[in-house]
Order: sequence, then structure tokens, then C-alpha cells
Amino acid sequence: MKSTVETLSPTRVRLAIEVPFAELEPSLKKAYREIGSQVTVPGFRRGKIPSAVIDQRVGRGAVLNEAVQDAIPENILAAVREHDVKTLGRPEVEITEFNDGEALKFTAEVDVRPEIALPDLTDFQVTVDELKIDDSEVDEQVKNLRERFATLKTVERAAQEGDYVQIDLAATVDGEEVPGGSATNISHEVGSKQLLPGLDEVLVGLAAGGSTTFQTQLVGGDFAGRDADVAVTVRTVKEKELPALDDEFAQLASEFDTLEELRNDLRERISRSKKIEQIYAARDKALAQMVSAADIPAPAGVVSEEVEHRKQAMIDQLERIGASLEEYLASEEKTEEQVDAELNEAATEGVKIQLLLDTLADAEEVQVSDDEFGHEIVHRAQRAGLAPQQYYDQLVRSGAAGAVFGDVRRGKALAMVMERIKITDSAGNVINLEELRAATGEEHDHAHDHDEHQH
Repeated sequence: MKSTVETLSPTRVRLAIEVPFAELEPSLKKAYREIGSQVTVPGFRRGKIPSAVIDQRVGRGAVLNEAVQDAIPENILAAVREHDVKTLGRPEVEITEFNDGEALKFTAEVDVRPEIALPDLTDFQVTVDELKIDDSEVDEQVKNLRERFATLKTVERAAQEGDYVQIDLAATVDGEEVPGGSATNISHEVGSKQLLPGLDEVLVGLAAGGSTTFQTQLVGGDFAGRDADVAVTVRTVKEKELPALDDEFAQLASEFDTLEELRNDLRERISRSKKIEQIYAARDKALAQMVSAADIPAPAGVVSEEVEHRKQAMIDQLERIGASLEEYLASEEKTEEQVDAELNEAATEGVKIQLLLDTLADAEEVQVSDDEFGHEIVHRAQRAGLAPQQYYDQLVRSGAAGAVFGDVRRGKALAMVMERIKITDSAGNVINLEELRAATGEEHDHAHDHDEHQH
């Protein structure tokens, strides 16, 4: 095999590869075996059919094509190793010359990892918001807790915003019943806007037994986009009663004996949450600064694959909640082109960050131990609801185990970044990362969580 490499751009090369016909012999034998095991010829046992018979029945061209498809990947790999090319993504292959008995000539264009000049990490300083907690934030937490322990009491009056009502609904379009447009005894919070547009406005002022109609535009089904007349009948009206804000409430809602102890605990929880936000903010700002300073080019092919992956993940997530991309676009008032542009921007930044961290990991000779890799497998298996071995076997079958290994390695490189940069808050205080981690229980997850978000 002979090969040459041509640099097309800082992120793309073209390999020109020539494979003598004699070197295709193993692939030819394999092709005959594969095809011979799939065809049936009277008088011959499956898998024992002579090559001349296969040529006659299937065609020599089909065998040659099978052999070439087998030989191309391994010859690309050999050329990549020979020229020490750091490939990214899938190569685009074009066969330039091939005839039976002659050398196979083809080209493979592939994205490559660009050369990146790493900046000195100790030069970087990021500023995050000063940690402040207002009493109003604690009050909001207490309010939410009271809401969870609220009780509903039936009242003999018209519904007001914040009340809970039991209602019946029936939708019609031009007098025709809307399929699936009727429901009985639905519980609804007045003013929550959780059901049909226009419903909350007509419920205010209706008492138990009262009914009315209103118009709303349907968003799904056979009558999507049409105006429907909706009849609503109120069965019951209930008002929400919040528990008194005292020590007894603290004992009901928590393990604390006094309201003061409960408020102090909530303040501490808010503090931990804000400290975690400081870690994430410092991480994101540091990476953005480093990517900008290193002036990293993003390989177009890799970005395109990442956009495709992210868009499919978005569609899958929408389908899991029973929505479509079209409905999402309508609710967000965006076009598909706008969403694609946003995905492209995020994917480009994500790919640049991965390239930066990979280069840093190489420069620092970052290693990943079996224990670290195993810990990540267990972590991801738990999130996927699978046994670790089952999850790992799936990774191997799909060829994704290497990607997970890369994620762990990049996570370690990111942790290194966080240890070396200087972090201050907006008041000028230097923030000690170890103290933050100790306070929040964050060991390394802030690192690999970011890398998982790239996928």
C-alpha cells in the first residue's frame, strides 16, 4: 500500500491511497466466504461453493465490490498511522480507479485535529458573582414549602385566582364534537394557564354549578388551527389554606423544632446551590476565554455530525413527552432554520472545547485508570437504568466505549484547568476551589458533567 497526504485546511486532509491487487487477496477470500454463506446453489453445501460458481451466479463485480468495501477502512487506518494523522469524524471516500486485477486507487477526505497553541493556564482570571443571600430568597423557599403542605377547603362562593376547581369541558367546532375534546371532573388551579387559553379568564366569577362557554384555538388533532367553542361547567370550588408560619409548621415540614432552625437550614441550602453555580460559571468563563485565546478552528464535518446528533436528541426528547418538532417551534415562535443556527453555534463551541481539552490532556499526558473508567461506566449505567456490565456491553457493540473514555480524560483535563486558573468574585475576593468543593460535596462532577453536555 502506498499513500500520500495533502493538507486541505487546518482541519481537513485528503489521503490518496493505492493498494496493489495482490494485497486485496485476503479481502477477496473474505468476500467469497461471506457471499458463499448467503447464497444457495443446488449441488453445493452452503459455504462450500467454489469461487468460479459464485462468479457465475452472483457476478465477479459483486465480489470485487464487497472486497473493496472491506479493504478501504483498514487501508485508511494504515495510512493514518503512517502519516500520524489525528482524524476526527467519518472520512469521505471516493474510488478514483479500480479494475479487476489492477491496483485499487481511492481518496479519503477526513477532518483532523488542528494544531492548537495552548495558552498558559495561570494567566487566566475569571470573575463570578459575589455570593449574596437576601431574606426574600429564604422567604420564597418557605413559601414553596408552605404550598406543599397546604390543604384544600370547599367554599360556597365564586372562584377566584388561586382557587382549585373541579370542571367538565366539552369542545365543538361548528356544532361538531371534537374527538378527545371532552373531559369530566378535571382538577385545575385557576390562573395557572395549564389548560386551554381563555379558560382561566371565564372561571373567575363562576360558582359550583355555574357554566359558560368560551372560544379557543385548537393546537392538535383533526381541527388543529380552528376556533372551537368550549363549554365549561364548575362542579366544586376549593380555596387553598396555608399552614400557620410557626414552630409547629417547622416540625410538620422538616426535622427541625423551630422555624428559625428551618430558615437557617434553607439559607445554607441556598448557599450551597449558589456555590455550585459559582463553580459552573467559573468553568464556562474559563473555557470561553481559553477557546478565544487559542483561536481554535472547528472542523466542519465534526460540527455537522454534532448538530445532527443534538437535533435528533431534541426530537427524541420531544417525542418522549408526546410533542413534535413542529409544535415545539410553534411554542417557541422560532423557525427550524433558527433552531439549526442555534444548534450549530452550540455545537461549534462544544467541538472547540473538546479539541482544547484533548490537546491539554495530550500535553499533560493525562491518564485514565481502570477505576476511573469503571466509575464513569457505573455512573452512566445508573442514569440509564441498566446494570453496569449490560451498559458496557452496549457501548462496545455500538463502538462508543472509546468516546466515554475520551469524556473521562477530558473531564480530568478540565479539572486541571480549574485548579490552575484564578477565580475571584465581583467583590474582589479570591475563591478557593477546594473550599467550594468541600462546601458543596462536588468532587469532579463539575468537570465531566460539562463534557457530557457536549454530547
